[in-house]
Amino acid sequence: MKKIGILTSGGDAPGMNAAIRAVVRKAIYHNVEIFGIKNGFQGLIDDHIEKMDIGSVGDIIQRGGTILHSARSEDFKRDEGQQKGVEQLKKHGIEGLIVIGGDGSFRGAQKLTEKGYPCIGIPGTIDNDIAGTDFTIGFDTALNTVIEAIDKIRDTASSHERTFIIEVMGRHAGDLALWAGLADGAESILIPEKKDELQEIVDRLKRGQQRGKKHSIIILAEGVGNAFDYAEKIKENSNLETRVTVLGHIQRGGSPTAADRVLASRLGAQAVDLLLSGEAGKMTGIQNNKLMTHDIAGVLEEKHTIDLSMYQLSKELSI
Repeated sequence: MKKIGILTSGGDAPGMNAAIRAVVRKAIYHNVEIFGIKNGFQGLIDDHIEKMDIGSVGDIIQRGGTILHSARSEDFKRDEGQQKGVEQLKKHGIEGLIVIGGDGSFRGAQKLTEKGYPCIGIPGTIDNDIAGTDFTIGFDTALNTVIEAIDKIRDTASSHERTFIIEVMGRHAGDLALWAGLADGAESILIPEKKDELQEIVDRLKRGQQRGKKHSIIILAEGVGNAFDYAEKIKENSNLETRVTVLGHIQRGGSPTAADRVLASRLGAQAVDLLLSGEAGKMTGIQNNKLMTHDIAGVLEEKHTIDLSMYQLSKELSI
């Protein structure tokens, strides 16, 4: 294999640039030409493809976002769009592709692999919702962003003696909410995988109030429901002043942590090694701090699970 491509797809995640850097420099180390595809699979269809060199990835390891940009493509979900992508790869002589993103990105990589173009996936999403890996690129940075925000909100909650509901990202996975809630001592954590009853939350708040607790923090993953609706219900049932903060896209940005930079570098380099060794339709991952490889098809079929022992611990510590 003499020419490979790389693209980022779906939502951006801190550490994607570090992964791009690792892929580009690892490829060049092995005397392989590397082509960057901008704007994800849509950019592949539209031929936004440029050759990259060592200088292309200079001074990006510390930057958030992705220098290749990202976009979701409805065109690529259809066979004709996928075929157009194959034609563009052929035109540039690209023999293999590395895709950085989440499950939607992996589905695109799987389609290309089925059409004869070997692809390797690198998990990059702040939701940490990909099976087969303990952590995805971007999760640690987003988690620390959330914790920093909660720390600041807690100061205000304490000053005004109020309950705050903080909504974090996570439509189908509660990792961000769970880890942030445990790290910041939240009174309640609401995640899609384990929904608390409203009365249980209210009872916990009342117990805290009875022993003199003046403020509380509740972390809610967006997939559970509307934070403002929960705030209204809590106020109705407990008579506690409740405020809402929706952190939104601030969670995706920022300079990646050391953990994300190292993870991205390791996974990026491994992805190149897999392509050059003839692998296709695989995903790089990390489990118990060891690099692992899984079939993308199997990863897409398997449901990501959270550590329920952490959820139980959070309840025990927030009595």
